[in-house]
Amino acid sequence: MQLFRLGDRGPAVADVQALLRGLGLLADVPPDQVFDEATDRALREFQQRRGLSVDGIVGAETYRALAAARWKLGDRLLSLATRPFVGDDVAALQERLLELGFDAGRADGVFGPRTEKALRGLQREYGLVPDGTCGPATLRALRQLGRHVTGGRPQVLREAEALHRSGAALPGKVVVLDPGHGGADRGASGHGLEEAAIVEDLAARLEGRLTAVGVRTLLTRGPDSCPSDAERAQFANDAGADLVLSLHVDRAPSPSCHGVASYHFGAGRGTTSTVGEELASLVQREVVARTDLLDGRVHEKTWEILRLTRMPAVRLELGYVTHAGDAARLADPAFRDTVAEAVLVAIQRLYLPADLDPPTGVMKLPDFSRV
Repeated sequence: MQLFRLGDRGPAVADVQALLRGLGLLADVPPDQVFDEATDRALREFQQRRGLSVDGIVGAETYRALAAARWKLGDRLLSLATRPFVGDDVAALQERLLELGFDAGRADGVFGPRTEKALRGLQREYGLVPDGTCGPATLRALRQLGRHVTGGRPQVLREAEALHRSGAALPGKVVVLDPGHGGADRGASGHGLEEAAIVEDLAARLEGRLTAVGVRTLLTRGPDSCPSDAERAQFANDAGADLVLSLHVDRAPSPSCHGVASYHFGAGRGTTSTVGEELASLVQREVVARTDLLDGRVHEKTWEILRLTRMPAVRLELGYVTHAGDAARLADPAFRDTVAEAVLVAIQRLYLPADLDPPTGVMKLPDFSRV
C-alpha cells in the first residue's frame, strides 16, 4: 500500500485520522484532510502503545493495527470465516479463553481454527450451543466465569512445558531463518552495504552450522523474492517450526546510532512469548559477548513476524549500516561467522537445563557433540 506521513493529504489520511480520533488519540480532525503535526503525534503514540516501529508512517502493518484497534469484544459476532476476523475483540476473546483454561494459542487477534476449537470447548463445558460463534450468550458466560488456571499465565505455562518436552538435543528440531527484505526491496543501505545482501549471507552461514548439528533449517525467501511478514509467519506455521529467527540490520538518520538489539513478541498486559523472550535474551547476550557491538538490549514488539507465528520468534537487528563502525564490522566475513556462531550457541542454550547451561560467551561449536 501507499505510505502516508507528515505533510500528505487526501481521503486515506482522513480515514487514518478518523481511526485515531475513535481511539481517543486525536482531538480534532483537520477539515482539509492533511497529515498535520497533531496527527503525527497521535500516530506515534499509537505505534508506541502497540509495540510497532515508532516512525510516524502509516504503512500496511500500522494501518492493519489501527483497523484492529477499533473493535471491542461484543461489537460484532465472531466465528471462523474464510477471511478470518482480526481485531482487538478477537485478542480479548483469546485472552479470556486462555484464562479459563482453553487453549486458544497466542493472543494474536486472529480468529483461526485453534480459537474456534477453544471456543467450542468452552461452550460445551458450560452448556451452551457449541457453534463456535461468540455471540450474546457466550459473551454473558465469559463475563460471569472466573479464571480457572492458576500458577501463572496459561500460555506461559504451555510454552514452558513444550520447551521442556522437546529435550536438550538439537537434531530433529526445525528452525526457520528469515532474512529480511529481498528481491527489489534491499532494506537499509549505507557505506556501500545493503541489508538484504548482509542478512542473506548471515542466514547462509547460520544455515550451514544448524544443518551440521542436525537441525532442519528452512529459509522464508530466496534472493529474488520478498514475501510479506504475514506470509513469512504463515510459512513458519505451515512448516511446524520450533523456532523462527528473523535477521535484519538497522539504519538511522543520525550516523551516531549504533549497536545490536533483539526483539520478541509482547503486547503489554502480560501478553508475551516467554520462550521468545528467553531466546532473544540469549541471542543478545551471546552476540554482545562475542563482538564489540553496543548492547541495545531486548525489547518486546507486535511486529507480524513475531505476533503471527505460533512458535517462539526473535528478530535480530545486527548493527546500523549508517554507522561507520558497525558497517565496517558487518562488511567483514569473519564478523558474520562470529555472529552465526553466537546465534547457534544461543539456540542450544535455550534447550539446555539450568545445571548444564554454561556461562555466556564460552560455549564452542564442538561442545554440541556432548549434549
